[in-house]
Amino acid sequence: MPERDVLPWRPYPDMTDAERVAQARAFSDDMQSRRSCRSFSEAPVPRAVIEAALAAAGSAPSGANRQPWHFAVVSSPEAKCAIRIAAEEEERAFYDGRAGSEWLDALVPLGTGADKPYLETAPWLIVVFAQRRDASDPDNPKQNYYVTESVGLACGLLLAALHQAGVATLVHTPNPMRFLNRVCRRPDHEKPVMLIVAGHPAADASIPAHALDKKSLEQIATWL
Repeated sequence: MPERDVLPWRPYPDMTDAERVAQARAFSDDMQSRRSCRSFSEAPVPRAVIEAALAAAGSAPSGANRQPWHFAVVSSPEAKCAIRIAAEEEERAFYDGRAGSEWLDALVPLGTGADKPYLETAPWLIVVFAQRRDASDPDNPKQNYYVTESVGLACGLLLAALHQAGVATLVHTPNPMRFLNRVCRRPDHEKPVMLIVAGHPAADASIPAHALDKKSLEQIATWL
């Protein structure tokens, strides 16, 4: 087996079991307060906040440590307008029947529709791309592994980091999403996975009561 460089494990701070439980519960309570926002203010969010959240996302585990993600951060009014126009075109087709009746029925309690004004209102749009291969060396592109799983982990950390910073978010997944490659000027081997809207909630922002209906621990976990 070839030799490899290793570093010592960096110890976690000393804690009692009670302190660990308290830390875990505090984080759980904080994340339980996270909600999807569909009405944003134009109030700015410092770029440094987005940069720090992206750095947290970039620390996620990934297959073979290939880090198969790219985050295109959009703030220009022209780009946000282009994204809104293309996204709403796909959304109209979605709500006009592409989705199917079962899917549309599931969305009724959330009150969603084809109009997405927040794509222009919010100060930041973060378009997440999955890289099926690493093209940093164009002459020797390398295959990436567990791409979907790795990108999902990074997105979870990104949402958690933004929430911790007091920034409201919404995950938007227009389908199909290839127009995002064009607007964000990303290569064809990258697949757009989601668009994360980030900013401050509008003064009249609200959430549907249905969004508070979360499954219990007993429903989502099995102990063997």
